[in-house]
Amino acid sequence: MSNMKAPLPQCVAMVRIQNILSGKWKITILWYIAEYEVQRFGELRRRLGDITQSTLTKQLRELEQDGFISRYIYPEVPPKVEYSLTELGKSFIPILKDMKSWSDTHLF
Repeated sequence: MSNMKAPLPQCVAMVRIQNILSGKWKITILWYIAEYEVQRFGELRRRLGDITQSTLTKQLRELEQDGFISRYIYPEVPPKVEYSLTELGKSFIPILKDMKSWSDTHLF
């Protein structure tokens, strides 16, 4: 039997969003896709710098599964894949902007 307690009812929504955005790079991935509207895998990897291919792939897949981004695969060789925000992802842009503004004000 676990000693873990369930979150308070007023915190359930925060726990859900924390679980979705818990990857180290997810907020930054969303920021870059929001800023540039469409990003290819290689572009994201270059912008993020110190991220492995497998980590980027995993976090992109999770963001896609959670409905924040969509992936479009062009039928060509080699395959070209682009990522963009879904409507749900676009609805998160004001929160990303608020986070950046808060960071600019309080962390620099």
